Amino acid sequence: MRPRSVPDCSLAFWLASRPSDANIKLMEAFTDSILGGEFGKFLNYPLLKIGEMQFTLFSLLSVLFWVALVLTLNFLLRRFVVKRVLKRTRFDSSLQYAIAKISGYIFVTLGLFIALQINGVNLSSLAVIAGAVGVGIGFGLQNIINNFVSGLIILAERPITIGDRIEVGAVAGQVTRISLRSTTVVTNDNISIIVPNSDFISHAVTNWSHGDPRVRLRLAVGVAYGTDTEKLREALLEVAKQNPKVLADPAPNVFFIGFGNSSLDFELAVWTSEMTSKPRRFRSELFFAIEKKLRECRIEIPFPQRDLHLRTGNFTLSPPSGPADEKETGPA
Repeated sequence: MRPRSVPDCSLAFWLASRPSDANIKLMEAFTDSILGGEFGKFLNYPLLKIGEMQFTLFSLLSVLFWVALVLTLNFLLRRFVVKRVLKRTRFDSSLQYAIAKISGYIFVTLGLFIALQINGVNLSSLAVIAGAVGVGIGFGLQNIINNFVSGLIILAERPITIGDRIEVGAVAGQVTRISLRSTTVVTNDNISIIVPNSDFISHAVTNWSHGDPRVRLRLAVGVAYGTDTEKLREALLEVAKQNPKVLADPAPNVFFIGFGNSSLDFELAVWTSEMTSKPRRFRSELFFAIEKKLRECRIEIPFPQRDLHLRTGNFTLSPPSGPADEKETGPA
């Protein structure tokens, strides 16, 4: 057993959590016995009074202590859940991230509620004040609240996840982080773009790796009239088979799109998983190979041509007639 002369800090937090008149007197005696009369009075000086609740400096320090404790435990819990529990499951990394995020938010919310209850903060008495403040803040922070709710929807429904290749508006890149207010997208130029979460809910989003990273890419190819179409088809399929990033199953294919103004229009369709990482480089490699193959096969790539016909003849040019001419030819 500990000596009675040693002060118990848990008693201090228990007294600070119940700001009744009797407990305030006990709190004053407790702090006076530890810190001396003047400093004890300073800690017990009433700073704020809401209804029957009276907040002192010591009670506010107690609230800050519990809040810091809750945030620290949340950090440690999330690391433990992710590294020890979720890593042993068969969930993919994006689902593990969403579970850790949502569980962390729930833990912080419950922890702060319990911390306020321990410190004697009656939330029901603050409902009217919180409602009035919430209405005022809501009008000024509509976008932030909209992004906050959108972040919860993204984490719950998972239309986009960590590692997805997406396009939203003018932004294209890979998702690296999803928070409650915004999502971080890194482009192929290693530029991080912070996108508000509401953009993913209110705008159309192209997700190249949603569910299945395999996608079909279509490349337009135009050749001159008179080209052997079967020879062209074999050349394009050979280009697709020689590229190691093109999937053999499903097999590539060539489509005859139609007759253009100056070309026969074809389309090479290939399946690949490269659109999730380096789509522009993959397109460029295929176009380089197609151009080289067409030159080897002596297949002409046309360009628009226009014929200009000049007609010969006699043209009579007469000056325009108007008010000025009438004035000049009028009576002197």
